[in-house]
Amino acid sequence: MDARAIRSRVINRLGLLQIDSVNVLERAHYLPVFSRLGPYDHAVLDRMAYNAPRSLFEYWGHEASLIDVRLQPALRWRMARAHHESWGGMQRIARERPELVAAVLADVRARGGGRGVTAGALAHHEGQEHVRGDWWSWSDVKRALEYLFWAGEITSARRVRFERRYAAPEQVLPRAIVETPTPPEDDAQRTLLRTAAGALGVATAADLRDHFRLSAADAAARLPELVDEGSITPVAVEGWREPAYLARGARLPRAVDAAALLVPFDPLIWTRPRVQRLFGFRYRIEIYVPAEQREFGYYVLPFLLGDTLVARVDLKADRVGRRLLVRAAFAEPDAPSDTAERLAAALTSMAVWLALDTVVVEGTRGFDAALRASL
Repeated sequence: MDARAIRSRVINRLGLLQIDSVNVLERAHYLPVFSRLGPYDHAVLDRMAYNAPRSLFEYWGHEASLIDVRLQPALRWRMARAHHESWGGMQRIARERPELVAAVLADVRARGGGRGVTAGALAHHEGQEHVRGDWWSWSDVKRALEYLFWAGEITSARRVRFERRYAAPEQVLPRAIVETPTPPEDDAQRTLLRTAAGALGVATAADLRDHFRLSAADAAARLPELVDEGSITPVAVEGWREPAYLARGARLPRAVDAAALLVPFDPLIWTRPRVQRLFGFRYRIEIYVPAEQREFGYYVLPFLLGDTLVARVDLKADRVGRRLLVRAAFAEPDAPSDTAERLAAALTSMAVWLALDTVVVEGTRGFDAALRASL
C-alpha cells in the first residue's frame, strides 16, 4: 500500500486523522487507514507526515490531527485567533511573557530546520533547569511553544517517541503551500465544511462542524451558503430529530461489504451521538472510567460488519509476548451468525499488521467462547 493509495482513498475523503497519545494497541492515527485499506506499512504514513514533500501536517483539526496539507491555508483563520481562542495557559503566556514567546520563536527558526527542536532543548529560556512533567505541569517554554503552534508560527517537523519536534512552517511545509495566499475567513470555513460533508455523506449541522471543531456560530453562518452553492442539500433522515444535509455526490451503495475494527478516534465514530443515530449503537470510551466501573473495557473497538456495528472488543497489544490480547468481546443482540468468524479474521489481520504472532481471547463470557473457537 503506497502513499498514493492512502492519499486517494483515505486522506482525500476524510481530510484528517486524529492523533492521540494512548498506545495500548497502536497510535490512533495509524488505525483508520488500516480499517479502510487493510495491512499497510506504518512508515508510509510517517513519510507522508514528516518527509518532503509532505502531504500531511500537524495542527488542531478535530483535536490534535494530521491534516491534508492542502487544507493548511484554510486553517489560518484559526491560527489568527490564537490570542483569544487558544487554551488559557497559552493565552496567559502570550499576554504576560511576550518576550519569552518571541525568544522561543526566534530559537525555533534558528534551530528547527531538518529534524526540528524539542521543548527540552529550549529549556534555557526558562532561566532554570527544565523539569519534565505531565500535560498539566507544562513549563512556560512548553506553553509558549504550544501557543506558537496554535498560531501557526511554528509546526511539527517530526515526532520521536511521540515527542513533537518543532520547526518554522517554511522549513518543512511544501513551498507551494506556504506561498498560497490566505483565503478570506468565510471561504476557508466553507472549505472545511465541504470536506466534512464529503467525509460524512449525510450529517447534521453539529456533525459537520464537529469534524474540524468549528464553532456553532461559524457553522451557522456558512451552512446556508453551502446550500446556496449546491455543495450540500437539506434533507430529513428517518429517526433523526435534527435536520440534516446531504453532500453533493453522495450515493447510497447497492451493498456494503465492510468488515473493519474501528479505533475510538476514527472519524466514522468519534461523534458519539452520530454513532447512536446511525447505528443504534451506544458507544463511550472508558479510558478515564475506574476499572471496576467500566462496562466493556479500557480500549474498546467497535466492529463494523456490512453497514452495522455488530460487536465490540477490548484490545491490547502485548508487544513483549507478541500477542494481540482480546480482554473481552461483546456481540450486539442482533449480530449475524457469522459475526465471530468475521471478527476473528479481522483480528488475525490486525495481529499480522502489528507484527504480533497470535490472537489470545482472555474473556470467559459467551461471545468470548465463540470468538475463541473461531480463531
